Amino acid sequence: MKTRISLIVLFFLAVGSYSYGQQLVYTPKNPAFGGDPFAGNWLLSVANAQNPFDDDQQAVPGLENLGALDQSLNNQLLGQLGGGDLNGLQSGTSADGNFEFEVFDSLDGLVVNILDLLSGEQTQIVIPN
Repeated sequence: MKTRISLIVLFFLAVGSYSYGQQLVYTPKNPAFGGDPFAGNWLLSVANAQNPFDDDQQAVPGLENLGALDQSLNNQLLGQLGGGDLNGLQSGTSADGNFEFEVFDSLDGLVVNILDLLSGEQTQIVIPN
């Protein structure tokens, strides 16, 4: 019985001497957090491959004329501003394409109401004093 226990202990000692432990060290992959700086292109290509959205696809349907609205509003506001001063903007109503603009002063500041004549939707922009 003693020889059997000593053989088992000797076996575990022999097997235990071949196993070595090491310290685990975390190495980040993202170069922004200290990872390999050459991994940036790989991470970008992986992210682009997983991106389900197309650049040509419009994110919100119904906003096709947003570019025209933005350009029209910029032209009207900048055209009416005298030297970049908001006091040069005249109150009143005007129309441009499918949009109607109403500008007036209020206690909150300068108010610009935009009405889409096709859909009837209205947007209000308040420029504080």
